[in-house]
Amino acid sequence: MSNVLVVVEIGDGKLRAHSLPGITAGAQLAAALGGELHLLVLGAAPQAAAEGIAAAGYGAKTVHVGAHAELEPFTAEAWADAIVAAARSLGVAAIGGTATSTLRDALPRAAAVLDAPLAPEVTAIKGPRVFGREVSAGRAIAEIALEGDVVCFTARASEFAPAQPGAAATVAALAGISAAKRGATVLSIEKTQSARPALTEAKVVVSGGRGMREGANFKVLEELTDLLGGALGASRAATDAGMVPADLQVGQTGKVVAPNLYFAVAISGAIQHLAGMKNSKVIVAINKNGEEPIFQIADYGLVAKWEDTLPRLVELVRARKG
Repeated sequence: MSNVLVVVEIGDGKLRAHSLPGITAGAQLAAALGGELHLLVLGAAPQAAAEGIAAAGYGAKTVHVGAHAELEPFTAEAWADAIVAAARSLGVAAIGGTATSTLRDALPRAAAVLDAPLAPEVTAIKGPRVFGREVSAGRAIAEIALEGDVVCFTARASEFAPAQPGAAATVAALAGISAAKRGATVLSIEKTQSARPALTEAKVVVSGGRGMREGANFKVLEELTDLLGGALGASRAATDAGMVPADLQVGQTGKVVAPNLYFAVAISGAIQHLAGMKNSKVIVAINKNGEEPIFQIADYGLVAKWEDTLPRLVELVRARKG
């Protein structure tokens, strides 16, 4: 078989938006292989969510439902079992999805059991089993050719357009799905409650760096963020310094984003940070040092202290909106 199976994630009974780029990558790979695109929905009771996804289709032939009580809350062990069972049952040529924390954790385990090669964080589909992938923090693009009856991949969300709804797909239940947590126990789940969109899904991101000096100074960035309906981000230097939580980090070792508008405030633009946001459609940089690397990729740059510019910018945006 030359079919491709894309593992998608659900939340609140519907498809998570960050799964859409992985579907696009899967569709491109299926076209290169000359096969069909199939989707896999996992959970304790994912039937209703799967039917909603199938109604939109997203270019898939079939949405497969893997239901098992051990699949919620998420553990990499149980999800890997379910992915392996689905792959063997369906006889697919490739398995993948968006490079989220979930699939970064579960898919390598499944690949090991299947004795399948894995291309992580791919940025392009180059051929039937050939992928493009950034190396050295984006300084070069490597072409990775995988060999095997089954190959695995995760796709960087910022490099693939979100899949669009299309013709409806069919829904099929997978029988005999096995899943075991292997002694792993989820003691609790702590969710960050915020009215702002998720960092990886926001159309506007406002990020602050080391130059913000302390966490209290991020308040002005939060004001701008909320006025623009965006998400708050930060450089690793800012999160390492404890100014803001680590889950706001944008960069090579944080989240990779590609919003329509990205504000980089008091961020120097080290290669590690650029790797996480350089594909933003419009980049605005504000920094007192005009020699910082961030200005080399910025569409708009303002050489000034943030203290002298951000409050005024907030006033102007508020007046424009009001």
